Amino acid sequence: MNEVRGERRTRGGGGAARRAERTAVSIETAKFIERKIPNFEILNEEALEIIEYNADTVLEEIGVNFVDNPGALALWREAGADVQGERVRIPRGLARELCKTAPSRFTQHARNPERNVEIGGKSLVLAPVYGPPFVRDLEGGRRYATIADFRNFVKLGYMSKWLHHSGGTVCEPTDIAVNKRHLDMLQAHMTLSDKPYMGSVTEPVRAEDSVAMSKILFGNDFVDQNAVMTSLININSPLTFDGVMMGALEVYARANQAAIISPFIVGGAMAPVTVAGTLTQVLAEVLAGVAYSQLIRKGAPVIFGAFVTSIDMNSGAPTFGTPEAAHITYGAGQLARRLGLPYRSGGSFCGSKLPDAQAAYETANTLNMALLSGVNFMLHACGWLEGGLVSSYEKFVLDADQLGALHHIAKGVSMDDNGQAMDAIREVGPGGHYLGCQHTQNNFKTAFWRSDVLDYKPYETWEDEGGRDSATLANVRVKKQLRDYQEPSLDPAIAEALQAYVDQRKASEPDAFG
Repeated sequence: MNEVRGERRTRGGGGAARRAERTAVSIETAKFIERKIPNFEILNEEALEIIEYNADTVLEEIGVNFVDNPGALALWREAGADVQGERVRIPRGLARELCKTAPSRFTQHARNPERNVEIGGKSLVLAPVYGPPFVRDLEGGRRYATIADFRNFVKLGYMSKWLHHSGGTVCEPTDIAVNKRHLDMLQAHMTLSDKPYMGSVTEPVRAEDSVAMSKILFGNDFVDQNAVMTSLININSPLTFDGVMMGALEVYARANQAAIISPFIVGGAMAPVTVAGTLTQVLAEVLAGVAYSQLIRKGAPVIFGAFVTSIDMNSGAPTFGTPEAAHITYGAGQLARRLGLPYRSGGSFCGSKLPDAQAAYETANTLNMALLSGVNFMLHACGWLEGGLVSSYEKFVLDADQLGALHHIAKGVSMDDNGQAMDAIREVGPGGHYLGCQHTQNNFKTAFWRSDVLDYKPYETWEDEGGRDSATLANVRVKKQLRDYQEPSLDPAIAEALQAYVDQRKASEPDAFG
Protein backbone atom coordinates (compact mmCIF):
# COMPACT_ATOMS: atom_id res chain seq x y z
CA MET A 1 0.00 0.00 0.00
CA ASN A 2 2.92 2.39 0.69
CA GLU A 3 4.12 2.01 -2.89
CA VAL A 4 0.65 2.84 -4.23
CA ARG A 5 0.44 5.92 -2.02
CA GLY A 6 3.91 7.06 -3.07
CA GLU A 7 3.14 6.80 -6.79
CA ARG A 8 -0.36 8.23 -6.65
CA ARG A 9 -0.67 11.81 -7.92
CA THR A 10 -4.43 12.32 -7.81
CA ARG A 11 -7.38 10.58 -6.21
CA GLY A 12 -8.79 9.73 -9.63
CA GLY A 13 -5.51 8.25 -10.84
CA GLY A 14 -5.28 5.93 -7.86
CA GLY A 15 -8.86 4.81 -8.35
CA ALA A 16 -8.23 4.13 -12.02
CA ALA A 17 -5.16 2.06 -11.15
CA ARG A 18 -7.12 0.02 -8.64
CA ARG A 19 -9.95 -0.51 -11.12
CA ALA A 20 -7.47 -1.62 -13.78
CA GLU A 21 -5.90 -4.06 -11.31
CA ARG A 22 -9.31 -5.54 -10.42
CA THR A 23 -10.36 -5.98 -14.06
CA ALA A 24 -7.04 -7.26 -15.49
CA VAL A 25 -7.04 -10.82 -16.84
CA SER A 26 -5.25 -13.07 -14.36
CA ILE A 27 -3.95 -16.56 -15.14
CA GLU A 28 -2.22 -16.87 -11.80
CA THR A 29 -2.06 -20.24 -10.08
CA ALA A 30 -1.49 -20.42 -6.34
CA LYS A 31 1.24 -22.77 -5.17
CA PHE A 32 0.02 -26.08 -3.82
CA ILE A 33 -0.97 -25.88 -0.17
CA GLU A 34 1.56 -26.60 2.56
CA ARG A 35 -0.43 -27.00 5.78
CA LYS A 36 0.64 -25.08 8.86
CA ILE A 37 -2.26 -26.46 10.86
CA PRO A 38 -2.53 -29.81 12.63
CA ASN A 39 -4.43 -32.79 11.25
CA PHE A 40 -7.55 -33.91 13.06
CA GLU A 41 -7.00 -37.41 14.44
CA ILE A 42 -10.15 -39.25 15.43
CA LEU A 43 -8.68 -42.66 16.33
CA ASN A 44 -6.48 -43.43 19.32
CA GLU A 45 -3.46 -45.74 19.22
CA GLU A 46 -5.44 -48.80 20.34
CA ALA A 47 -8.08 -48.32 17.63
CA LEU A 48 -5.43 -47.92 14.94
CA GLU A 49 -3.63 -51.08 16.03
CA ILE A 50 -6.88 -53.07 16.02
CA ILE A 51 -7.75 -51.92 12.49
CA GLU A 52 -4.23 -52.68 11.25
CA TYR A 53 -4.32 -56.15 12.82
CA ASN A 54 -7.76 -56.86 11.35
CA ALA A 55 -6.66 -55.71 7.89
CA ASP A 56 -3.75 -58.15 7.97
CA THR A 57 -6.20 -60.85 9.07
CA VAL A 58 -8.42 -60.08 6.06
CA LEU A 59 -5.45 -60.40 3.70
CA GLU A 60 -4.19 -63.61 5.31
CA GLU A 61 -7.44 -65.50 5.97
CA ILE A 62 -9.93 -64.14 3.42
CA GLY A 63 -7.62 -62.82 0.72
CA VAL A 64 -8.27 -60.72 -2.36
CA ASN A 65 -9.15 -61.67 -5.93
CA PHE A 66 -6.93 -60.72 -8.87
CA VAL A 67 -9.31 -61.31 -11.78
CA ASP A 68 -8.23 -62.10 -15.38
CA ASN A 69 -4.58 -61.45 -14.55
CA PRO A 70 -2.37 -64.58 -14.53
CA GLY A 71 0.74 -62.41 -14.48
CA ALA A 72 -0.31 -60.86 -11.19
CA LEU A 73 -1.00 -64.28 -9.70
CA ALA A 74 2.47 -65.42 -10.70
CA LEU A 75 4.10 -62.37 -9.11
CA TRP A 76 2.18 -62.87 -5.86
CA ARG A 77 3.09 -66.58 -5.77
CA GLU A 78 6.75 -65.70 -6.25
CA ALA A 79 6.51 -63.10 -3.45
CA GLY A 80 5.27 -65.72 -1.01
CA ALA A 81 1.49 -65.41 -1.14
CA ASP A 82 -0.88 -68.39 -1.12
CA VAL A 83 -2.56 -68.37 -4.55
CA GLN A 84 -5.56 -70.61 -5.14
CA GLY A 85 -7.33 -69.93 -8.42
CA GLU A 86 -7.74 -66.13 -8.57
CA ARG A 87 -7.72 -65.77 -4.77
CA VAL A 88 -4.52 -64.37 -3.27
CA ARG A 89 -3.97 -64.78 0.47
CA ILE A 90 -1.11 -62.62 1.70
CA PRO A 91 0.81 -63.67 4.83
CA ARG A 92 0.58 -61.30 7.76
CA GLY A 93 2.99 -58.41 7.35
CA LEU A 94 4.06 -59.18 3.76
CA ALA A 95 1.98 -56.47 2.09
CA ARG A 96 3.08 -53.89 4.65
CA GLU A 97 6.72 -54.82 4.07
CA LEU A 98 6.35 -54.49 0.30
CA CYS A 99 4.75 -51.04 0.71
CA LYS A 100 7.90 -49.68 2.36
CA THR A 101 9.60 -49.06 -0.98
CA ALA A 102 6.88 -46.60 -2.12
CA PRO A 103 7.94 -42.95 -1.67
CA SER A 104 6.30 -40.88 1.06
CA ARG A 105 6.43 -37.74 -1.12
CA PHE A 106 7.08 -37.14 -4.79
CA THR A 107 6.99 -34.38 -7.39
CA GLN A 108 4.55 -34.44 -10.27
CA HIS A 109 6.03 -32.29 -13.00
CA ALA A 110 4.01 -29.92 -15.17
CA ARG A 111 5.14 -28.72 -18.59
CA ASN A 112 5.38 -25.33 -16.90
CA PRO A 113 7.89 -26.05 -14.10
CA GLU A 114 6.43 -23.24 -12.00
CA ARG A 115 3.31 -25.39 -11.68
CA ASN A 116 4.97 -28.57 -10.48
CA VAL A 117 3.26 -30.05 -7.42
CA GLU A 118 4.56 -31.96 -4.40
CA ILE A 119 2.35 -34.84 -3.27
CA GLY A 120 2.85 -36.11 0.28
CA GLY A 121 3.95 -34.78 3.66
CA LYS A 122 1.96 -31.69 4.60
CA SER A 123 1.05 -30.74 1.02
CA LEU A 124 -2.44 -30.55 -0.49
CA VAL A 125 -2.88 -30.59 -4.27
CA LEU A 126 -6.33 -29.71 -5.63
CA ALA A 127 -7.66 -31.29 -8.84
CA PRO A 128 -11.11 -30.95 -10.48
CA VAL A 129 -14.06 -33.32 -10.87
CA TYR A 130 -13.43 -36.64 -12.61
CA GLY A 131 -15.67 -38.94 -14.62
CA PRO A 132 -19.22 -37.55 -15.05
CA PRO A 133 -21.00 -38.48 -18.32
CA PHE A 134 -23.32 -35.44 -18.02
CA VAL A 135 -22.80 -31.70 -17.76
CA ARG A 136 -25.12 -28.94 -16.58
CA ASP A 137 -25.30 -25.18 -16.96
CA LEU A 138 -28.04 -22.58 -16.61
CA GLU A 139 -28.68 -22.27 -20.34
CA GLY A 140 -28.45 -25.88 -21.48
CA GLY A 141 -29.61 -27.74 -18.39
CA ARG A 142 -28.53 -31.36 -17.90
CA ARG A 143 -27.18 -33.06 -21.03
CA TYR A 144 -24.59 -35.55 -22.22
CA ALA A 145 -21.06 -34.12 -22.21
CA THR A 146 -19.20 -33.40 -25.46
CA ILE A 147 -15.55 -32.76 -26.26
CA ALA A 148 -16.42 -29.05 -26.44
CA ASP A 149 -17.58 -29.25 -22.82
CA PHE A 150 -14.41 -31.13 -21.90
CA ARG A 151 -12.23 -28.42 -23.42
CA ASN A 152 -14.25 -25.74 -21.65
CA PHE A 153 -13.65 -27.40 -18.28
CA VAL A 154 -9.92 -27.69 -18.97
CA LYS A 155 -9.91 -23.97 -19.75
CA LEU A 156 -11.84 -23.17 -16.57
CA GLY A 157 -9.37 -25.26 -14.59
CA TYR A 158 -6.47 -23.42 -16.15
CA MET A 159 -8.07 -20.05 -15.32
CA SER A 160 -8.84 -21.03 -11.70
CA LYS A 161 -6.24 -19.54 -9.37
CA TRP A 162 -6.72 -21.96 -6.49
CA LEU A 163 -6.70 -25.15 -8.58
CA HIS A 164 -3.24 -26.71 -8.90
CA HIS A 165 -3.98 -29.58 -11.26
CA SER A 166 -5.79 -29.98 -14.60
CA GLY A 167 -7.20 -33.39 -13.59
CA GLY A 168 -8.23 -36.19 -15.91
CA THR A 169 -11.72 -37.03 -17.19
CA VAL A 170 -13.31 -33.73 -16.14
CA CYS A 171 -16.35 -34.97 -18.05
CA GLU A 172 -16.86 -37.92 -20.41
CA PRO A 173 -17.08 -36.63 -24.03
CA THR A 174 -19.78 -38.94 -25.36
CA ASP A 175 -19.63 -37.55 -28.91
CA ILE A 176 -16.27 -39.30 -29.50
CA ALA A 177 -15.78 -43.07 -29.79
CA VAL A 178 -15.09 -44.79 -26.46
CA ASN A 179 -11.84 -46.28 -27.72
CA LYS A 180 -10.51 -42.93 -28.97
CA ARG A 181 -11.78 -40.21 -26.66
CA HIS A 182 -8.84 -40.58 -24.27
CA LEU A 183 -6.59 -39.24 -27.04
CA ASP A 184 -8.61 -36.04 -27.38
CA MET A 185 -8.83 -35.64 -23.62
CA LEU A 186 -5.09 -35.99 -23.10
CA GLN A 187 -4.37 -33.64 -25.98
CA ALA A 188 -6.68 -31.03 -24.43
CA HIS A 189 -4.91 -31.22 -21.06
CA MET A 190 -1.51 -31.03 -22.73
CA THR A 191 -2.27 -28.09 -25.02
CA LEU A 192 -5.00 -26.01 -23.32
CA SER A 193 -3.31 -26.02 -19.90
CA ASP A 194 0.22 -26.15 -18.54
CA LYS A 195 -0.80 -27.56 -15.17
CA PRO A 196 -0.17 -31.23 -14.23
CA TYR A 197 -2.67 -33.78 -15.57
CA MET A 198 -3.86 -37.38 -15.20
CA GLY A 199 -3.52 -40.32 -17.56
CA SER A 200 -6.16 -42.72 -18.89
CA VAL A 201 -6.91 -45.97 -17.04
CA THR A 202 -9.92 -47.47 -18.83
CA GLU A 203 -7.74 -49.94 -20.79
CA PRO A 204 -4.02 -50.76 -20.46
CA VAL A 205 -3.44 -49.66 -24.07
CA ARG A 206 -4.89 -46.26 -23.17
CA ALA A 207 -2.41 -46.01 -20.32
CA GLU A 208 0.30 -46.80 -22.87
CA ASP A 209 -1.00 -43.99 -25.09
CA SER A 210 -0.83 -41.67 -22.07
CA VAL A 211 2.82 -42.54 -21.50
CA ALA A 212 3.65 -42.19 -25.20
CA MET A 213 1.98 -38.78 -25.50
CA SER A 214 3.69 -37.62 -22.31
CA LYS A 215 7.03 -38.57 -23.83
CA ILE A 216 6.22 -36.39 -26.84
CA LEU A 217 5.38 -33.50 -24.48
CA PHE A 218 8.27 -33.87 -22.01
CA GLY A 219 10.84 -36.01 -23.80
CA ASN A 220 11.60 -39.71 -23.37
CA ASP A 221 14.40 -39.37 -20.84
CA PHE A 222 12.49 -36.92 -18.67
CA VAL A 223 9.44 -39.20 -18.42
CA ASP A 224 11.65 -42.21 -17.68
CA GLN A 225 13.14 -40.38 -14.70
CA ASN A 226 10.23 -38.25 -13.42
CA ALA A 227 6.53 -38.54 -12.60
CA VAL A 228 4.51 -36.42 -15.05
CA MET A 229 1.14 -38.15 -14.48
CA THR A 230 -0.99 -39.14 -11.51
CA SER A 231 -3.72 -41.59 -12.46
CA LEU A 232 -6.71 -43.12 -10.68
CA ILE A 233 -6.74 -46.90 -10.15
CA ASN A 234 -10.06 -47.88 -8.54
CA ILE A 235 -10.39 -51.17 -6.67
CA ASN A 236 -13.62 -53.10 -7.22
CA SER A 237 -14.63 -53.27 -3.59
CA PRO A 238 -14.97 -55.58 -1.85
CA LEU A 239 -11.51 -57.10 -2.22
CA THR A 240 -11.40 -57.45 -6.02
CA PHE A 241 -8.68 -56.23 -8.39
CA ASP A 242 -9.81 -56.49 -12.01
CA GLY A 243 -7.48 -57.07 -14.93
CA VAL A 244 -8.28 -53.78 -16.68
CA MET A 245 -7.42 -51.47 -13.78
CA MET A 246 -4.46 -53.58 -12.72
CA GLY A 247 -3.27 -53.63 -16.33
CA ALA A 248 -3.26 -49.83 -16.32
CA LEU A 249 -1.48 -49.80 -12.95
CA GLU A 250 1.18 -52.11 -14.37
CA VAL A 251 1.80 -49.72 -17.29
CA TYR A 252 2.17 -46.70 -15.00
CA ALA A 253 4.29 -48.47 -12.37
CA ARG A 254 6.71 -49.78 -15.00
CA ALA A 255 6.96 -46.27 -16.44
CA ASN A 256 7.59 -44.77 -12.97
CA GLN A 257 4.36 -42.78 -13.18
CA ALA A 258 2.17 -42.17 -10.13
CA ALA A 259 -1.08 -43.99 -9.41
CA ILE A 260 -3.79 -43.54 -6.81
CA ILE A 261 -4.74 -46.94 -5.36
CA SER A 262 -8.30 -46.21 -4.33
CA PRO A 263 -11.03 -48.49 -2.97
CA PHE A 264 -14.44 -47.34 -4.22
CA ILE A 265 -16.57 -47.62 -1.10
CA VAL A 266 -20.30 -47.09 -0.71
CA GLY A 267 -20.87 -48.07 2.91
CA GLY A 268 -23.55 -50.71 3.36
CA ALA A 269 -23.17 -51.90 -0.26
CA MET A 270 -19.43 -52.34 -0.91
CA ALA A 271 -18.22 -52.30 2.70
CA PRO A 272 -19.68 -52.84 6.19
CA VAL A 273 -22.04 -50.23 7.62
CA THR A 274 -19.65 -49.51 10.51
CA VAL A 275 -16.75 -47.07 10.45
CA ALA A 276 -14.17 -49.50 11.90
CA GLY A 277 -15.24 -52.30 9.56
CA THR A 278 -15.01 -50.06 6.53
CA LEU A 279 -11.57 -48.77 7.56
CA THR A 280 -10.39 -52.37 7.95
CA GLN A 281 -11.49 -53.22 4.41
CA VAL A 282 -10.07 -49.98 2.97
CA LEU A 283 -6.71 -50.62 4.57
CA ALA A 284 -6.60 -54.26 3.39
CA GLU A 285 -7.40 -53.24 -0.19
CA VAL A 286 -4.87 -50.40 -0.24
CA LEU A 287 -2.15 -52.61 1.26
CA ALA A 288 -2.70 -55.23 -1.44
CA GLY A 289 -2.83 -52.65 -4.26
CA VAL A 290 0.22 -50.66 -3.19
CA ALA A 291 2.18 -53.85 -2.52
CA TYR A 292 1.34 -55.08 -6.02
CA SER A 293 2.60 -51.81 -7.53
CA GLN A 294 5.92 -52.38 -5.76
CA LEU A 295 6.09 -55.94 -7.10
CA ILE A 296 5.89 -54.37 -10.56
CA ARG A 297 8.56 -51.76 -9.79
CA LYS A 298 10.12 -50.94 -6.44
CA GLY A 299 9.89 -47.23 -5.74
CA ALA A 300 7.01 -46.55 -8.13
CA PRO A 301 5.07 -43.56 -6.74
CA VAL A 302 1.64 -44.42 -5.37
CA ILE A 303 -1.04 -42.72 -3.28
CA PHE A 304 -3.25 -44.26 -0.57
CA GLY A 305 -6.76 -43.57 -1.89
CA ALA A 306 -10.08 -43.59 -0.07
CA PHE A 307 -13.27 -42.70 -1.91
CA VAL A 308 -15.90 -43.27 0.74
CA THR A 309 -19.57 -42.47 0.98
CA SER A 310 -22.55 -43.89 2.80
CA ILE A 311 -25.86 -45.05 1.36
CA ASP A 312 -29.44 -43.94 1.85
CA MET A 313 -31.08 -47.11 3.13
CA ASN A 314 -34.47 -46.05 1.75
CA SER A 315 -33.50 -45.26 -1.84
CA GLY A 316 -30.12 -46.97 -2.19
CA ALA A 317 -28.60 -43.71 -3.44
CA PRO A 318 -25.16 -42.61 -2.21
CA THR A 319 -25.08 -39.76 0.30
CA PHE A 320 -22.38 -37.15 0.77
CA GLY A 321 -21.15 -34.79 3.45
CA THR A 322 -22.27 -37.21 6.16
CA PRO A 323 -20.70 -37.72 9.61
CA GLU A 324 -19.85 -41.36 8.90
CA ALA A 325 -17.92 -40.49 5.75
CA ALA A 326 -16.04 -37.87 7.75
CA HIS A 327 -15.09 -40.40 10.42
CA ILE A 328 -13.78 -42.79 7.78
CA THR A 329 -11.86 -40.07 5.96
CA TYR A 330 -10.21 -38.85 9.17
CA GLY A 331 -9.32 -42.41 10.15
CA ALA A 332 -7.98 -43.33 6.71
CA GLY A 333 -5.70 -40.29 6.87
CA GLN A 334 -4.18 -41.60 10.09
CA LEU A 335 -3.67 -45.04 8.56
CA ALA A 336 -2.02 -43.54 5.46
CA ARG A 337 0.39 -41.49 7.55
CA ARG A 338 1.34 -44.58 9.59
CA LEU A 339 2.18 -46.33 6.32
CA GLY A 340 4.20 -43.33 5.18
CA LEU A 341 2.13 -42.91 2.01
CA PRO A 342 0.58 -39.82 0.40
CA TYR A 343 -3.20 -39.70 0.92
CA ARG A 344 -6.03 -39.05 -1.52
CA SER A 345 -9.62 -38.37 -0.45
CA GLY A 346 -12.26 -35.67 -0.26
CA GLY A 347 -13.70 -33.38 -2.90
CA SER A 348 -16.67 -31.12 -3.57
CA PHE A 349 -19.03 -34.06 -2.97
CA CYS A 350 -22.79 -33.62 -2.95
CA GLY A 351 -25.89 -35.52 -3.98
CA SER A 352 -27.84 -32.46 -5.06
CA LYS A 353 -29.20 -32.09 -8.59
CA LEU A 354 -28.48 -28.35 -8.66
CA PRO A 355 -25.80 -26.01 -7.27
CA ASP A 356 -28.15 -25.12 -4.41
CA ALA A 357 -28.13 -25.09 -0.61
CA GLN A 358 -27.90 -28.88 -0.35
CA ALA A 359 -24.91 -28.85 -2.66
CA ALA A 360 -23.28 -26.06 -0.65
CA TYR A 361 -23.78 -27.73 2.74
CA GLU A 362 -22.56 -31.13 1.62
CA THR A 363 -19.63 -29.69 -0.32
CA ALA A 364 -18.50 -27.46 2.55
CA ASN A 365 -18.65 -30.40 4.96
CA THR A 366 -16.50 -32.50 2.64
CA LEU A 367 -13.92 -29.87 1.66
CA ASN A 368 -13.21 -28.82 5.24
CA MET A 369 -13.12 -32.42 6.44
CA ALA A 370 -10.60 -33.29 3.70
CA LEU A 371 -8.37 -30.38 4.67
CA LEU A 372 -8.32 -31.42 8.32
CA SER A 373 -7.87 -35.13 7.58
CA GLY A 374 -4.46 -34.54 5.98
CA VAL A 375 -5.38 -35.24 2.35
CA ASN A 376 -2.43 -34.72 -0.02
CA PHE A 377 -4.24 -35.10 -3.36
CA MET A 378 -7.87 -34.02 -3.59
CA LEU A 379 -9.61 -35.18 -6.73
CA HIS A 380 -13.13 -33.81 -7.41
CA ALA A 381 -12.19 -30.54 -5.66
CA CYS A 382 -14.57 -28.56 -7.88
CA GLY A 383 -17.49 -29.17 -10.24
CA TRP A 384 -19.03 -32.36 -8.77
CA LEU A 385 -22.84 -32.53 -8.85
CA GLU A 386 -25.54 -35.20 -8.55
CA GLY A 387 -23.41 -37.84 -6.88
CA GLY A 388 -20.72 -37.55 -9.54
CA LEU A 389 -23.00 -38.01 -12.55
CA VAL A 390 -22.75 -34.35 -13.56
CA SER A 391 -19.98 -31.81 -14.11
CA SER A 392 -21.59 -28.46 -13.40
CA TYR A 393 -20.21 -25.29 -14.95
CA GLU A 394 -21.63 -23.07 -12.24
CA LYS A 395 -20.59 -25.35 -9.40
CA PHE A 396 -17.11 -25.65 -10.88
CA VAL A 397 -16.43 -21.94 -10.42
CA LEU A 398 -18.27 -21.74 -7.08
CA ASP A 399 -16.18 -24.61 -5.72
CA ALA A 400 -12.95 -23.36 -7.28
CA ASP A 401 -13.55 -20.02 -5.58
CA GLN A 402 -14.05 -21.68 -2.19
CA LEU A 403 -10.77 -23.54 -2.56
CA GLY A 404 -9.18 -20.17 -1.82
CA ALA A 405 -10.63 -20.37 1.67
CA LEU A 406 -8.85 -23.71 2.16
CA HIS A 407 -5.55 -22.06 1.23
CA HIS A 408 -6.09 -19.40 3.88
CA ILE A 409 -7.24 -21.79 6.60
CA ALA A 410 -4.19 -23.97 5.94
CA LYS A 411 -1.85 -21.00 6.56
CA GLY A 412 -2.58 -21.16 10.25
CA VAL A 413 -2.03 -18.13 12.48
CA SER A 414 0.97 -15.90 11.89
CA MET A 415 2.77 -14.96 15.10
CA ASP A 416 5.49 -12.73 13.66
CA ASP A 417 5.63 -9.02 14.57
CA ASN A 418 3.21 -8.12 11.80
CA GLY A 419 0.79 -10.84 12.89
CA GLN A 420 0.85 -9.71 16.50
CA ALA A 421 -0.13 -6.17 15.36
CA MET A 422 1.06 -4.49 18.55
CA ASP A 423 2.01 -1.31 16.64
CA ALA A 424 -1.57 -1.09 15.35
CA ILE A 425 -3.06 -1.56 18.81
CA ARG A 426 -0.74 1.18 20.17
CA GLU A 427 -1.54 3.55 17.28
CA VAL A 428 -5.32 3.24 17.54
CA GLY A 429 -5.67 3.07 21.33
CA PRO A 430 -8.98 3.12 23.23
CA GLY A 431 -12.05 4.20 21.28
CA GLY A 432 -10.39 4.54 17.86
CA HIS A 433 -10.74 2.46 14.72
CA TYR A 434 -8.28 0.56 12.57
CA LEU A 435 -9.48 1.54 9.08
CA GLY A 436 -6.91 4.26 8.60
CA CYS A 437 -4.00 3.03 10.69
CA GLN A 438 -0.68 2.22 9.07
CA HIS A 439 -0.87 -1.51 9.83
CA THR A 440 -4.21 -1.77 8.01
CA GLN A 441 -2.85 0.20 5.08
CA ASN A 442 0.13 -2.15 4.86
CA ASN A 443 -1.93 -5.34 5.04
CA PHE A 444 -5.40 -4.71 3.62
CA LYS A 445 -4.73 -6.30 0.22
CA THR A 446 -3.72 -9.66 1.64
CA ALA A 447 -5.17 -9.79 5.16
CA PHE A 448 -8.51 -11.36 4.23
CA TRP A 449 -9.47 -13.95 1.67
CA ARG A 450 -12.04 -12.51 -0.73
CA SER A 451 -14.48 -14.39 -2.92
CA ASP A 452 -14.44 -13.68 -6.65
CA VAL A 453 -18.00 -14.98 -7.08
CA LEU A 454 -20.18 -14.43 -4.02
CA ASP A 455 -22.15 -11.21 -3.47
CA TYR A 456 -21.46 -8.95 -0.46
CA LYS A 457 -23.04 -5.77 -1.82
CA PRO A 458 -25.72 -3.77 0.00
CA TYR A 459 -29.28 -4.98 -0.52
CA GLU A 460 -30.21 -2.00 -2.70
CA THR A 461 -27.27 -2.58 -5.05
CA TRP A 462 -27.99 -6.31 -5.19
CA GLU A 463 -31.65 -5.61 -6.04
CA ASP A 464 -30.74 -3.02 -8.70
CA GLU A 465 -28.45 -5.59 -10.36
CA GLY A 466 -31.28 -8.07 -10.69
CA GLY A 467 -31.25 -9.89 -7.35
CA ARG A 468 -28.91 -12.54 -8.69
CA ASP A 469 -28.48 -15.81 -6.79
CA SER A 470 -25.21 -17.73 -6.52
CA ALA A 471 -25.84 -19.86 -9.62
CA THR A 472 -26.50 -16.75 -11.71
CA LEU A 473 -23.36 -15.05 -10.40
CA ALA A 474 -21.39 -18.22 -11.15
CA ASN A 475 -22.77 -18.33 -14.69
CA VAL A 476 -21.43 -14.82 -15.24
CA ARG A 477 -18.08 -15.94 -13.87
CA VAL A 478 -17.97 -18.96 -16.20
CA LYS A 479 -18.54 -16.77 -19.24
CA LYS A 480 -15.92 -14.26 -18.12
CA GLN A 481 -13.27 -16.93 -17.54
CA LEU A 482 -13.91 -18.59 -20.90
CA ARG A 483 -13.89 -15.18 -22.60
CA ASP A 484 -10.61 -14.22 -20.89
CA TYR A 485 -8.93 -17.58 -21.47
CA GLN A 486 -5.54 -17.41 -23.14
CA GLU A 487 -3.92 -20.65 -24.32
CA PRO A 488 -0.47 -21.24 -22.82
CA SER A 489 2.31 -21.29 -25.35
CA LEU A 490 3.62 -24.64 -26.59
CA ASP A 491 6.45 -25.43 -28.98
CA PRO A 492 4.72 -25.80 -32.39
CA ALA A 493 6.80 -28.89 -33.17
CA ILE A 494 5.52 -30.60 -30.01
CA ALA A 495 1.94 -29.60 -30.78
CA GLU A 496 2.28 -31.01 -34.30
CA ALA A 497 3.80 -34.24 -32.99
CA LEU A 498 0.94 -34.68 -30.52
CA GLN A 499 -1.60 -34.10 -33.28
CA ALA A 500 0.17 -36.59 -35.54
CA TYR A 501 0.14 -39.22 -32.79
CA VAL A 502 -3.57 -38.69 -32.15
CA ASP A 503 -4.36 -38.87 -35.86
CA GLN A 504 -2.31 -42.02 -36.34
CA ARG A 505 -3.84 -43.80 -33.35
CA LYS A 506 -7.37 -42.89 -34.39
CA ALA A 507 -6.78 -44.15 -37.90
CA SER A 508 -5.37 -47.45 -36.63
CA GLU A 509 -8.71 -48.88 -35.47
CA PRO A 510 -12.44 -48.45 -36.15
CA ASP A 511 -14.68 -46.43 -33.83
CA ALA A 512 -16.28 -48.28 -30.93
CA PHE A 513 -19.13 -46.69 -29.00
CA GLY A 514 -19.96 -49.69 -26.81
